[in-house]
Amino acid sequence: MLSNKTIQEERTQLFKNVFDGKVPKRVPIDIDFSWDAAIEYAELDLKTAQWDMKQWPIFYEKMAQEFQNDKLPLTRSNRTPRFYQILQAKSFVMSDSGYMQHPEISCLEVDEYDEFIKDPYNFMTEVLLPRLYPSIQNDTIFSALNFAKAYKAYHDSMQYMTEIADCMTDKYGYAVLPPGAGTEAPFDYLADLIRSFTNINKDIRRFPQKVEEACEALLPLTCKAAIGPVQNQYARCFIPLHMAPFLNKKQFERFWWPTFQKLMKYIFENNMGAWIFCEHDWSDKLDYLAELEGRVYMCFEYGDPSKIKKIVGKNHIVSGLYPISYLQTKSKQECIDEAKRLLDIMAPGGGYIFSTDKIIFSLKGQIAENLKAVLETVREYGQY
Repeated sequence: MLSNKTIQEERTQLFKNVFDGKVPKRVPIDIDFSWDAAIEYAELDLKTAQWDMKQWPIFYEKMAQEFQNDKLPLTRSNRTPRFYQILQAKSFVMSDSGYMQHPEISCLEVDEYDEFIKDPYNFMTEVLLPRLYPSIQNDTIFSALNFAKAYKAYHDSMQYMTEIADCMTDKYGYAVLPPGAGTEAPFDYLADLIRSFTNINKDIRRFPQKVEEACEALLPLTCKAAIGPVQNQYARCFIPLHMAPFLNKKQFERFWWPTFQKLMKYIFENNMGAWIFCEHDWSDKLDYLAELEGRVYMCFEYGDPSKIKKIVGKNHIVSGLYPISYLQTKSKQECIDEAKRLLDIMAPGGGYIFSTDKIIFSLKGQIAENLKAVLETVREYGQY
């Protein structure tokens, strides 16, 4: 029987081979679960467990024990309520049922674009953050204390999550890769919290030049966030891609692609790897993605796997596409058959990491058992 250390080394090598452009011994598995799914699967109270740090190791270990991913299946969450409540956040709030939600919100007014473009960092710090977080609105000692308390709550949470994750990674022999980073495409950054989905779609029609200038102004900030403490191709900067599928070709080429391409070039030139999640359907934009420098890890939500493998898989790593809806609505055999179908298309020649089309946010009903069967199938059927 192999030791956990040996298993860990083998799993780590699977990912390194894929990142290096080599064919690994088998297809690596990289499934992610939400905290909601993990907490409920461990039969803990969703609200209480997010607050009570003593309960965190319980659901982390439950997931590490039962779902044999190649990386730790549960990662750190930067959406815990512990600091958001201190800030009285409008951007992320806990629902009555205990789920953290992101309401549609805008904190930048149309007539403030020029001032924002001049110095986006200063404007966000002095004007926008207090609008999103009312407890730091007033220029008083109490606002400073609230900010300090929120920062400490965030720092303590992230530090403890890291300790738990490191412990579970070693205990159960999961792959170890360098710490990465996280950023956003400048247009997505502008849309997500600053102007909102609704308003940004109005702005590109009414004030197109302002939107272009704002994206260029945000580019240095998104570039800075993209570089982590370790700079090599194994350390990946995660970038969720939000808005591009909602833009037509002209809008995409004018507003979204230019600054994103510059961001990706910056990441490549600074020796970081990139890991992008292509939300929704990118079928009409695959040629753009294929042009990107480096060997980008691309996870897709929807699309034709054959087309994605042919266009993007030549130079980049492809992943995703396994529909989590199958786990809930299909039989175990149908779930297994779908995994084999994807492997037959995506695995040949390497450059493929098995993953689902979305993060798994529930394990209720038959989902958990179907998923375990799929993971076992990939480990066996995905051998090269």
